[in-house]
Amino acid sequence: MEYLNGGDLMFHIQASGRFTEDRARFYAAEIVSGLKFLHRKGIVYRDLKLDNVLLDYDGHVRIADFGMCKLEIYLDRLADSFCGTPDYMAPEIIKGQKYNQAVDWWSFGVLVYEMLVGQSPFSGCDEDELFWSICNEIPWFPHFLSKESLKLLQSLLEKDAGIRLGCLNTGEEENDIKYHPFFDRIDWKALERRQLEPPFKPQV
Repeated sequence: MEYLNGGDLMFHIQASGRFTEDRARFYAAEIVSGLKFLHRKGIVYRDLKLDNVLLDYDGHVRIADFGMCKLEIYLDRLADSFCGTPDYMAPEIIKGQKYNQAVDWWSFGVLVYEMLVGQSPFSGCDEDELFWSICNEIPWFPHFLSKESLKLLQSLLEKDAGIRLGCLNTGEEENDIKYHPFFDRIDWKALERRQLEPPFKPQV
C-alpha cells in the first residue's frame, strides 16, 4: 500500500480558504484521469469528495477509499442503491432513480466548486433541506470565477444526468470534459505520464 503523507484536499482547503484556478485545474485534471480509468473498467466510484482525494509527497493526487464503488456499471447498465456522502450526492440518487457514471461527474462538479469557491454549492439545516437544495436550487456563482470555470461548473452541476458534462451520449462522453475550455492549458498525455509539475508541494 502506498504511503501518502501530503494530506487530503479538505485539509488544504481549510488551510487556504480556496485554491487558485491553476491549482484547482491541476487537481481537477488528475481526478478526471482517475475517474476515466475507473469508468473504463465499469466502476462507479460514488464517494468522490475532498476528504477522499489525497496528495502524495510531490503534490500529485490519489483517489482513496473505494468502499462505495459499484462494479460492472456502464452507460447502458445502471445501479439503484442509495449511497454516498450527502453533500456530494447527485439528484438522481436522492430521487431513487437508476444511475450510472453520471453521478461521479456530479460529485466532481461539487468538488471543483469547493476548490474554486471555498464552500459547498448546496446547503441545508438538515439532510432533508440539503437534498431539496441539491434537487431544486441553482448554486451561487461568485463574480471572481472565470468564464471557463463558470461554464464547467454549470455543465457538471446539471441536474439532468442525460445532458450533464461527461455523460453526453456522443461516443466520447469523457472527452467532453478533457476538451472543455477550462482544461485548455492541460497537456493530457504529459499529465498521465506524471510529467506535469504540481502547483503545490506539501510540507511533510
